[in-house]
Amino acid sequence: QVQLVESGGGWVQAGGSLRVSCEVSGVDLNPYTLGWFRQAPGKGREIVSAIKWNGGGTYYASSVKGRFTISKDAAKNTVYLHMNSLKPEDTATYYCAALKTVTTYVTPDSAAWGHWGQGTQVTVSS
Repeated sequence: QVQLVESGGGWVQAGGSLRVSCEVSGVDLNPYTLGWFRQAPGKGREIVSAIKWNGGGTYYASSVKGRFTISKDAAKNTVYLHMNSLKPEDTATYYCAALKTVTTYVTPDSAAWGHWGQGTQVTVSS
């Protein structure tokens, strides 16, 4: 059974930093891309960043490029999202997701991602 468990959200002032983590269990991650989505109140779920587990290729939404960094620790089956220069518009629930794929294409369609974590709240105050 595939499980994704996020941690590390919280509250921070604008300009600050946070790191969220996602530990994955129950699956060999080599055929997977792991991604971070976020959903703000009243808005749809949008992809923020993703990393190909085998090969390490990365993707960033334009809204976070240069501020957020995705990384992985293979020994811990964990993916991280390091968030710097946070803005109030980054406030959302952040979800970790896993997509089994043979390509490097990262689909922004959340319905295509087969496994999800429970989410962790990130709040950025102005």
